Amino acid sequence: MIRYRSRMRIDHEGAVFPYRQLANLLRADIKSGRYPPGRPIPSVRALMRDTGLGGMTVQRAIQVLVDEGLVYTVPGRGTFVTER
Repeated sequence: MIRYRSRMRIDHEGAVFPYRQLANLLRADIKSGRYPPGRPIPSVRALMRDTGLGGMTVQRAIQVLVDEGLVYTVPGRGTFVTER
């Protein structure tokens, strides 16, 4: 299981919606190679635990990345970085 970095902070009162903040952080990690193509990103449950966000908020952030073509979801397996 991949544990997300503990330094991640979500500003719940900031101008940017929390789901967008999480999507931005995950996008940066994907682009930096922290999560290479074909490998999973942290699970919804792990991201909830590590960010303090609710499940729907985390899923919304992941959907942003799916819509951008950066990740894809395999039911029952997780969310994986798209091969470039």
